[in-house]
Amino acid sequence: MADAAADAPPVRLVVGLGNPGAKYARTRHNAGQRVVQELALCLDAGRFATRYAGHYAEAHGPSGPVALLIPATYMNDSGSSVGPAAGTLHAVAGQVLVVHDDIDVPFGEVRGKRGGGHGGHNGLRSIISALGSSDFLRIRVGVGRAPAAFRGDEAAWVLATFDEPVADVQTLIEAGLTMTEAVLADGMEEAIARFHARPAGERARARTERRRADAPDDADPVDDDAGEPGPGFA
Repeated sequence: MADAAADAPPVRLVVGLGNPGAKYARTRHNAGQRVVQELALCLDAGRFATRYAGHYAEAHGPSGPVALLIPATYMNDSGSSVGPAAGTLHAVAGQVLVVHDDIDVPFGEVRGKRGGGHGGHNGLRSIISALGSSDFLRIRVGVGRAPAAFRGDEAAWVLATFDEPVADVQTLIEAGLTMTEAVLADGMEEAIARFHARPAGERARARTERRRADAPDDADPVDDDAGEPGPGFA
């Protein structure tokens, strides 16, 4: 893992996905945009300029110069902003880091990924088309799936504002920021190793709780003293 991180080129472009305008600013779909806005403050990037059909700034990151981009296109046309910016920076796909919302990651969790498909996310779909590659890096900001009681489809869910407590949403954005900073400093592999690892015994405890929930009332109790595995990856 360390060798892979050492061989990976540094990130040159960080993209925060979302839809433009105040109407969408606090929606789940704009979680990635909010992370990059916070990153700009942390890196003292200054004011964003209007470039590449988006809001663009440059800063000095922990591994050298890095550009920040928030497309001002709608989500499904994000590639028309990201493609030209990456081209001007001579950034290959592996030097582009895209921060985006993800319904397949539970609310409150953040996951990193190198490459992969679009998973139905239209912003990623557009960027893959524009770059001609799916090998860019991703920070997946977990917004979770809609509960059964939600009236609407997946699109309606991500275009709705968060209904979780404001403090919990801010904690999620800060978690996305922290992992993004880790990728800039140490590379994706190292960030994944650090942020995806679970404390020793957490998986065993989760299994125990599931067994208790599923067991009939007269079932034998689960042995809580069973051996627990060491840290693993989610």
